[in-house]
Amino acid sequence: MLIVQKFGGTSVGDLERIQNVANRVAETKKAGNDVIVVVSAMSGETNKLVEYAEHFSSNPARAEMDMLLSSGERVTASLLSIALNEMGHNTVSMTGRKAGIITDNLHTKARIEEIDPTTMNNALKEGKIIVVAGFQGVSLEGNVTTLGRGGSDLSAVAIAGAVKADLCEIYTDVSGIYTTDPRIEPKARKLDLISYDEMLELASLGAKVLQNRSVELAKKLNVNLVTRTSFSNEEGTLITKEENIMEKPLVSGIALDKNQARISLMGVTDRPGIASDIFGKLAASDVNIDMIIQNKAHDGTTNIDFTVAKGDLYDAKNVVDGFVKSGEIKADSYNEQICKVSIVGVGMKSHTGVAAKAFLTMANDNININMISTSEIKVSMVIDEKYAELAVRSLHNAYELDK
Repeated sequence: MLIVQKFGGTSVGDLERIQNVANRVAETKKAGNDVIVVVSAMSGETNKLVEYAEHFSSNPARAEMDMLLSSGERVTASLLSIALNEMGHNTVSMTGRKAGIITDNLHTKARIEEIDPTTMNNALKEGKIIVVAGFQGVSLEGNVTTLGRGGSDLSAVAIAGAVKADLCEIYTDVSGIYTTDPRIEPKARKLDLISYDEMLELASLGAKVLQNRSVELAKKLNVNLVTRTSFSNEEGTLITKEENIMEKPLVSGIALDKNQARISLMGVTDRPGIASDIFGKLAASDVNIDMIIQNKAHDGTTNIDFTVAKGDLYDAKNVVDGFVKSGEIKADSYNEQICKVSIVGVGMKSHTGVAAKAFLTMANDNININMISTSEIKVSMVIDEKYAELAVRSLHNAYELDK
């Protein structure tokens, strides 16, 4: 078999853990498999590099941040390769560039355009273990790029698709996908199976086990994806096609996303195209919009509320300021003390009353819902951040996810 194994920051958090990863990779190789390993930076390393940059600038150039942040993964890749070579395994480390990962030129948020697996395939033919620095690639112009936080998952899935791997294993500090964060709800239960669509919703809604773009790509490429822990031999969770799951639960999981900010625009000029102008400029600034609510005010103007990731708030404010200065928005306000709690399950497609139970649960806990968004398999609610963990536990209990 050809197996791609990805190890996250906590799995390679220090030299001892890197040695443990080397031992696990060696076992996979000794079992007769070809192995490509994708690694993240050591835990805390990326944050440290960001702090270094912010010492000199509150808004450093994104191209320079890519040069800086991509170094963390290269350090891990080379250390793991050295450890494996010392154990007698023919191993080579590769940067994203050497692995053939070609991206667009959107610094700090690059998207993979294609992967040329020639170099990796040649190394595999020579019997080598390959260790790739995740999270990074190179643009067609030759510039170093990074894929955004969690981008090492994306690197691993994309590589698995490019080399036609039999399996892609994502190793983290948790043993699989749980019904919710076990640190919030101790009764959370590990799932053996979950569909691509459910995992995609959970990942996009704040579940941090897998990066949402990686799940989307795994579905597109039909990559067999398993998430498991690097600290034991416990079986993980298989992410697979919905049709492979015999019993589809009403609700599979509860997700919590605290990385949310609410932007309120008051007194927006009520003219055709104003929403298109505002959100068009936000899109041009690469601000990702989540929920949107629009209400007509009594004075003939419009009020618009929407949510963005906290990291996009700076760019969003710059766009909004332009409309405020032009007089098309009378007032604006920002609230970072919010969160989004969501219920996800493919069983919602064929059952009624799922949302009603969520709203009743919030009401019973005296939690006010600020915004609501729904899809075929999810219900999301924006609430005050101080109620975040209470909401998760209450919803987990309401849908009996511990059973």
